[in-house]
Amino acid sequence: MERIDHVLPWSHLGSERRISVFRFGQGERKAYIQASLHADELPGMRTAWELKQRLAELEAQGALNGVIELVPVANPLGLGQLLQGNHQGRFEAGSGKNFNRDFVELSEPVATQLEGRLGDDPHANVRLIRQAMSDALVALPPAASELQGMQRVLLSHACTADVVLDLHCDTQAALHMYALPQHWPQWRSLAAHLDMRVGLLAEDSGGSSFDEACSLPWLRLSRRFPDAQVPLACLATTLELGGQADTTRPQAEAHAAGILAFLAEQGLISGEWPKPAQEPCEGVPFEGTELLFAPHPGVVSFLREVGSWVEPGEPIFEVIDPLADRVSTVCAGTAGVLFAVERLRYAQPGFWLAKVAGREALRHGRLLND
Repeated sequence: MERIDHVLPWSHLGSERRISVFRFGQGERKAYIQASLHADELPGMRTAWELKQRLAELEAQGALNGVIELVPVANPLGLGQLLQGNHQGRFEAGSGKNFNRDFVELSEPVATQLEGRLGDDPHANVRLIRQAMSDALVALPPAASELQGMQRVLLSHACTADVVLDLHCDTQAALHMYALPQHWPQWRSLAAHLDMRVGLLAEDSGGSSFDEACSLPWLRLSRRFPDAQVPLACLATTLELGGQADTTRPQAEAHAAGILAFLAEQGLISGEWPKPAQEPCEGVPFEGTELLFAPHPGVVSFLREVGSWVEPGEPIFEVIDPLADRVSTVCAGTAGVLFAVERLRYAQPGFWLAKVAGREALRHGRLLND
């Protein structure tokens, strides 16, 4: 195992923050795994520690057929944002920016570099594109903030990988994942290994999140150069490992085991690995996600469990105003999987309380809610 420490720019006087990357194995093919880019989403960090132990064992056994890079703590900035005991790990306190938005878009600078240089050899094209991506990141002006520096370090390691797993969680949720629709056939096995309830698929959900900053440039380049053989060479996904409280040892061990079995299927690990115990979940358009809101303030009582299939008109939660004795029941407007609910039980204006993943498109444009 090799440990690589990147000191972040613009730390405060007398302090220093760094990103630590743990590199296992060697070879041409590579997987990259990071955890807790939203720093208050800790199931991924707990899973990453399990992966770290197992990868060290597999490396000692000579069972790794490529490089696996692991970043257990992807966001040291957000880890330190505690306000009166409450973790504020989703947005940077200074700028208000979501830690998982506005990653560098690489297809344009890469296309400019490689105009007229890509041919009919997909393997050679992949090497050229990955080198151009690395060069484009190095050529950027110095990072203007600690957040920008952190994002560039993470992307610089991930953009040269064949497989990228970004480990997140929701507030209170069933396991689910986000990916390009073109990659869903390849992700079905991982979804089955992890017992995912639903896959949310979109080419561009808006906001330049980390997984799309890794995978989407390949799709754009393949369309920019239709006469060249440009494969979709970066299989990237966001894995939502349940809710924020799902950090038990059995959960983390199960997640790590599923991820390792999938990497073995991808040829990165040798040996005999178990087949998925479940069937893969359904992949549905991210545009089909319905966000449910309360009609007035009050105490929230959920009426269905996360992970349940719900039908249109089925009650999902009720909101109770104990002063005016108002009781409002909010129902699903679409058929689908109730995959996430809000952890807080007080309804506020403009804050979603439940999400249902349906099969029919309901929304267009920017799909991410910050």
